[in-house]
Amino acid sequence: LMAAAPLYCVCRQPYDVSRFMIECDICKDWFHGSCVQVEEHQAVDIDVYHCPNCHVLHGPSLMKKRKNWHRHDYTEPDDRTRPVQAGTSVFVRELQARSFPSADEILVRMQGHQVTPKYLEKHSFLSPIMVPQLDGLGLKLPPPSFSIEDVEHYVGGDKIIDVIDVARQADSKIKLSEFVKYYYNPNRPKVLNVISLEFSDTKMAELVEVPDVARKMSWVENYWPDDSFFPKPFVQKYCLMGVEGSYTDFHIDFGGTSVWYHVLWGEKIFYLIKPTPGNLALYEAWSSSPNQSEMFFGDKVDKCYKCIVRQGTTLLIPTGWIHAVLTSQDCMAFGGNFLHNLNIGMQLRCYEMERRLKTPDLFKFPYFEAICWYVAKNLLETLKGKRGQKEWNTHMKVDDSVIIDCRMLTDCTGDALQDTTLCSRVNGKFKKTSASSTATAGRGLDNDLRLVLCNGRIVR
Repeated sequence: LMAAAPLYCVCRQPYDVSRFMIECDICKDWFHGSCVQVEEHQAVDIDVYHCPNCHVLHGPSLMKKRKNWHRHDYTEPDDRTRPVQAGTSVFVRELQARSFPSADEILVRMQGHQVTPKYLEKHSFLSPIMVPQLDGLGLKLPPPSFSIEDVEHYVGGDKIIDVIDVARQADSKIKLSEFVKYYYNPNRPKVLNVISLEFSDTKMAELVEVPDVARKMSWVENYWPDDSFFPKPFVQKYCLMGVEGSYTDFHIDFGGTSVWYHVLWGEKIFYLIKPTPGNLALYEAWSSSPNQSEMFFGDKVDKCYKCIVRQGTTLLIPTGWIHAVLTSQDCMAFGGNFLHNLNIGMQLRCYEMERRLKTPDLFKFPYFEAICWYVAKNLLETLKGKRGQKEWNTHMKVDDSVIIDCRMLTDCTGDALQDTTLCSRVNGKFKKTSASSTATAGRGLDNDLRLVLCNGRIVR
């Protein structure tokens, strides 16, 4: 007979890897945080934990004592010898006091009806675009009176969400209902930030329609097949809820996606850095540094632009732009990410950087390489359909640095596509092929999968 699984907690249930637990320092039993009213982000503040049973004899748990306001570990002695770390209250105060070049130098200001795929194809999408009003964008949102409690109503209080403890720049999980209680607490014990609540699978999705330009250009919306072996990525509808003082350090959105943000109420400040080859090299070195949090990346580049995004404003950030975000007022914003045809070379460079940095799958675009295959397959079919027509190369607007290698698209027998005329046209159009990207595409794909084109379908 198999031994029975050990039981834990006041609920006497077996271990569940998906639920946060905390160990009692007296009896050494383990307890579900939800059963003993201890959230994951609260546990780090406990020095000695006493469970409900041991509390009776030994008194309440002992909390850690704060010794500084500028380090992620606030128990370190405040001897002024350690640098200020990103996200701490001292860091945020110093950041707000600094001067930066105005983003007016690089912003393109447009009206909503002007922001169309046709316009971006003609003029490029290389600079951030700011749209002061919703009109003409095709963006549907709740009214500015929409509250944090309304989010709970539509999404559900039991939904587990990721929150960032800003002062520690650490991620943890809580129920949405607990975040709502925290938000309305007049004496918030810490700064928590929600930036990754994707709500496409909730009732709130019906209240939001993404900007027309993002929907029409999105690879996922245009090329992801309904019968795909892989689940469709949902990255177009995020709700961001931040309290004053929230800070997200410099980053490039996953897979080099472009992103749209709309501030429903409150205010956010973006610190924007151009994705030049030099800046991207500096960013990669900074990202892999062991003391990254002690170095403000904006100091390492020639220019870091400050962009204030106020209530009712929409900001579109192109592929590869390096940015940090400060929430200067309690704020609710909506946003989404999308891959598209205009900056394919930069998207691939960002993805390759993620691989070199060994970015965890959790923080990468879901099935990035699969969507690249679907786009390549669609483009190949488009070009084959245009053979013999002079206008074949005007059917689909793409970045000249897109990487298409017909040898990568093989049928299930392993035979390469043999249309040499078509291949020469493709390789002529897309002549700036990256050897490293091609080699990467030939290796194992997402989660070490190998994808091939079999009878017109992308399969494992």
